Amino acid sequence: MTTSVLTLALDDEQATAALARAMAPLVQPGAVLYLHGDLGAGKTTFSRYLLQALGHQGNVKSPTYTLVEPYQLGELTAYHFDLYRLRDPEELEFMGIRDYFSASTLCLIEWPERGYGLLAPADLELKLQLIQGQRSVCLTAATAKAEAWLEQLQQELQA
Repeated sequence: MTTSVLTLALDDEQATAALARAMAPLVQPGAVLYLHGDLGAGKTTFSRYLLQALGHQGNVKSPTYTLVEPYQLGELTAYHFDLYRLRDPEELEFMGIRDYFSASTLCLIEWPERGYGLLAPADLELKLQLIQGQRSVCLTAATAKAEAWLEQLQQELQA
């Protein structure tokens, strides 16, 4: 049975950290993750914990003003995008957006809808929500490899 959608409650920041740690060994070079959610929903928090779980030792700052922050994680280069302040998707063309997506990179993209039409398609979409003080995440696989990640993640969480 394939799992294409997985919804989880995130009771606190430690639950977000645990999800990121569980996902770190699953995501592979070449992966593209879209992070959706309102301001304060936890997109940057999830990104920070995922990058740290992948081996980043320093701070992870939100790339709100720079649009992208690179992280060298051994052989893997991860790019953390925050497109919240993007005024026009064409701005991405000027920064060479297509060069960031390759078989050897991991791309985490906050506010991907602001770059519609110019971004590589997502393997996995995460929709983080904060409703009446309760956080949750809905993970939706858009590729076969992301379906495999969700199956593994679900099995790990049930163990």
